[in-house]
Amino acid sequence: MEEDYTRLTEEQIGANLARLRGWRVENGKLTRTFVFKDFNEAFGFMTRVALEAERLNHHPEWFNVYNRVRIDLVTHDVNGISNYDFKLAERINRIHGDEG
Repeated sequence: MEEDYTRLTEEQIGANLARLRGWRVENGKLTRTFVFKDFNEAFGFMTRVALEAERLNHHPEWFNVYNRVRIDLVTHDVNGISNYDFKLAERINRIHGDEG
C-alpha cells in the first residue's frame, strides 16, 4: 500500500477487503465489531489499539458496550477510505490475533 493519504477507488477498496478478515464497508467507512469474554478483555484490546493508532497518527472512531467493540475507520482528510485505514485495520487484526 502507498504511504500517503490518498482516497482509494471502489476497486482498490474491494481488493484490500478481499485480504482483510472480518472487515466490511458500511456508510463509507471500514467497520468491524469485535466480541470479547468480558469488559476487561474489550478494554485491554482498546488500549492496545489506541497505542498503535497513536503510533500511526491515525485514530479510529469506536464504540464500546461491555464486551463489544465496534471500530469504524475513515480518513477525514480525503473524505473517504485511504490506505491508512487498511494499514490500521491490519494492525488491529494482528492485535486481535487474526492473521489478515
